Amino acid sequence: MKDSLGWGFVLWLVGYVLGIALFFALPPSLIGWAITPVGIALTFWVLLRRVKAARLQHYVVLALVWTAIAVVFDYMFIVKAFNPPDGYYKVDVYLYYALTFVAPLSVGWWRSHQIRQP
Repeated sequence: MKDSLGWGFVLWLVGYVLGIALFFALPPSLIGWAITPVGIALTFWVLLRRVKAARLQHYVVLALVWTAIAVVFDYMFIVKAFNPPDGYYKVDVYLYYALTFVAPLSVGWWRSHQIRQP
C-alpha cells in the first residue's frame, strides 16, 4: 500500500506543487517540460532507493496505480479545478503519463533479472 498509493500520491503531489509554483515564473506551455526532469529523477530515486520489491508483479501494480493516480488527480485538481483556457492534455502530459507507467516496469524488469543472475 505504501509503495503504490503512498509514493504514487507523493510523486503526483510534488509535481502538482511544482506546477503551481512555476506558474508564476514560466509560461504555462513550458511548465510541464520544466517539471519532467525533476519528476523523472525523483521517480527513479523512489524506485531505486525506497521500493524494495524484487518481483516484477509488484512493479506492474506500481505502474498501474501510479498512472491511475496521475490521470485521475490531474483531471480532478487541474482540468476541473483550473479549467486551463488552452487545454491541459498536450505532449508533455502524455509523456508524463507514459514515463509514470514505464519507469516502474523498467526498474522492476531490471531488478527481477538482476536477482536471477549468479
